[in-house]
Amino acid sequence: MNWDTIEGDWKRFRGKIREQWGKLTDDDLDIIAGKRDQLVGTLQQRYGSTREQVEKELGSFERTVRDALKPGSG
Repeated sequence: MNWDTIEGDWKRFRGKIREQWGKLTDDDLDIIAGKRDQLVGTLQQRYGSTREQVEKELGSFERTVRDALKPGSG
């Protein structure tokens, strides 16, 4: 799965993103609107993390979501 899947179905994934990063507000998620770079920047601001840290966490999140969406994993 690539980020386009998440961006294309943002309403579905925003809840999972909110679970993962609770400091994000609904307004943040509305502004991000599925844009990965926007999410990275917002996470950096909210958590005081480096871009590298956020990218690593986001990569892990993407793998988790991908694995959860595999047939037979639910």
